[in-house]
Amino acid sequence: MSGTQCGFCAIIGAPNAGKSTLVNQLAGSKVSIVSHKVQTTRARLRAIFMEGASQVVVVDTPGIFSPKRKLDEAMVENAWSGSAEADVTVFLADARLGRNDDVMRIIDGLKKSGTNALLALNKVDLLRREVLLEISKRFNEAYEFTDTFMISALKGSGVDDLRKKIASLMPVGPWLYPEDQAADVQLRFLASEVTREKIYLRLHEELPYASTVETETWEEQKDGAVKIGQVIYVERDSQKAIVLGKGGQMIKLLGQLAREELEKSLERRVHLFLFVKVRENWTEDPERLRMMGLGN
Repeated sequence: MSGTQCGFCAIIGAPNAGKSTLVNQLAGSKVSIVSHKVQTTRARLRAIFMEGASQVVVVDTPGIFSPKRKLDEAMVENAWSGSAEADVTVFLADARLGRNDDVMRIIDGLKKSGTNALLALNKVDLLRREVLLEISKRFNEAYEFTDTFMISALKGSGVDDLRKKIASLMPVGPWLYPEDQAADVQLRFLASEVTREKIYLRLHEELPYASTVETETWEEQKDGAVKIGQVIYVERDSQKAIVLGKGGQMIKLLGQLAREELEKSLERRVHLFLFVKVRENWTEDPERLRMMGLGN
């Protein structure tokens, strides 16, 4: 197709800056899990959006933070490699937090790599204009961003201008995906992410970071439905008890919530079966991290 543009855009930022919300807003559909907890995005997810003759593959990276364990190190490495491989990098920052330690750590990384980056200040609807202008000035003093955008990823304000700018920077070339495709995510992985989101939203404190979900079986049914079997892995028996809940009530609720969302996404009936298993120290297991799309 002549006159088309296509390329990759990486969204980087500190945990909880709103990257997944922005990716979903750009793609116009839910492709990345969103929760109030930090470090929800573990592996890079790709969303796709069309703008004029441009097709943009957006890479939602894990939040960049100071790692404390192998899982953390793999997530941070994953985020930086996502930026290195992209045609455009957008640094998304929570405007309310200003130039904190997380922000300066990322800016140092951008300086080391010499990456040209767009700055998107998020959650600007919560601040006064004169405060925003000062925050923008301070960010651009710390690093020479090519452009600065004031956005609310949640409400969508300012996102159209950012979308158009990203699209204009894509290299000339054929589209990589069909025009109506919203995400380059294997269905099994998507199904696991949906269930993992429900764990994040329903269970609190440290449990979500010690849990992962794997889709082990995917069986197409003659009536058009799909039968999905998933295992929720935790690190200790005490965590297994939390996921199961009293009389199995919690796992039943998690299954119901995940099934309802999957039926909407897949547009067909879903039979979802959840199991909980203990796998000690899975967050330190390189093979397990590779299976999650983290590491080599």
